[in-house]
Amino acid sequence: MSVNVAQAETLRLGDFQSTSHVVSLEGTTRWMFAVEQATNGAIKFEHFPAQQAAKSAAQLDAVNNGILDAALLGTLYHSEVLPLNSVIGLPGFYGTAVQGTEALQSMLAEGPLRDELLDAGVMPIFGFVLPPYQVLAKKHLGGVSDWKTLDIRTSGSTQAMTARALGSVGISIPGPEVYTAVERGRLDGVLFPLASVPGYNLQEVVSHISTNGSFGGYSFVMVVGRDKFESLPADVQKIMLEKGREVATHVARVQDDSVGSLAAEWKAQGIEVYQFSDAELTELGDAMQPVTADWMERIGGEKAQLVLDSYRALTSKK
Repeated sequence: MSVNVAQAETLRLGDFQSTSHVVSLEGTTRWMFAVEQATNGAIKFEHFPAQQAAKSAAQLDAVNNGILDAALLGTLYHSEVLPLNSVIGLPGFYGTAVQGTEALQSMLAEGPLRDELLDAGVMPIFGFVLPPYQVLAKKHLGGVSDWKTLDIRTSGSTQAMTARALGSVGISIPGPEVYTAVERGRLDGVLFPLASVPGYNLQEVVSHISTNGSFGGYSFVMVVGRDKFESLPADVQKIMLEKGREVATHVARVQDDSVGSLAAEWKAQGIEVYQFSDAELTELGDAMQPVTADWMERIGGEKAQLVLDSYRALTSKK
């Protein structure tokens, strides 16, 4: 494809993941390479991973302030500016990274989620999710009665409420400190996406891991500053979006596939890797419903209802 760029342009792109993380390897880095290849080098990237240019919660500001041209946002880090996008954090919706990513991509193509990002000064290029959060614990956790009074590591306020809805205490502890907290008995369990477990070696300190729960999600959205994106030639814009769609699907599939192989490894190590029964899933889902009601009440308005209805419809498709 011939690209209409008067001269090569280098875009400064930031994110908060290490270059060895699956999100960087199969998402960010793959997309940058694909765009550079498809534009025959007319578009290049200078990559600032692992918070080198801005902290995780400051990536959006860095784009708007011209420090970065593009960034991979963890949308839950920006819930004050992007409250509607925090819908992905709600429990009980998508069951796989592919399913959740397809829903997110659809909602970023048109509607309130897209509009919210545009209003925040950035153009959404593509989005994807982590596999749904599971529970890793020192004992088998099934129905709601098993969760009472346990100390569970959670990520963010929505997930803390998810733990409370199940009768547990949600405790916020940074990822790198979770291993020691579980090992020393400070935590009874952890809500975590399974594809990210090896990065923290949590399989070494737990004995039971669920695989089919849905205790909330986490979304990433690749954005380019709105003014910067609109200044690029139309064919470059098209390439960015096309390659973004391909990469979003790819990184979701890679994560889902990794969960299967990880589960087999953990079983071989003597860990109980288990699925909740249909009855347990129904019981857990019913208990967690107030989390969605609270989200709706906190954000409120017609747009929030539209987002929630759309998300529910998209993730209920088989």
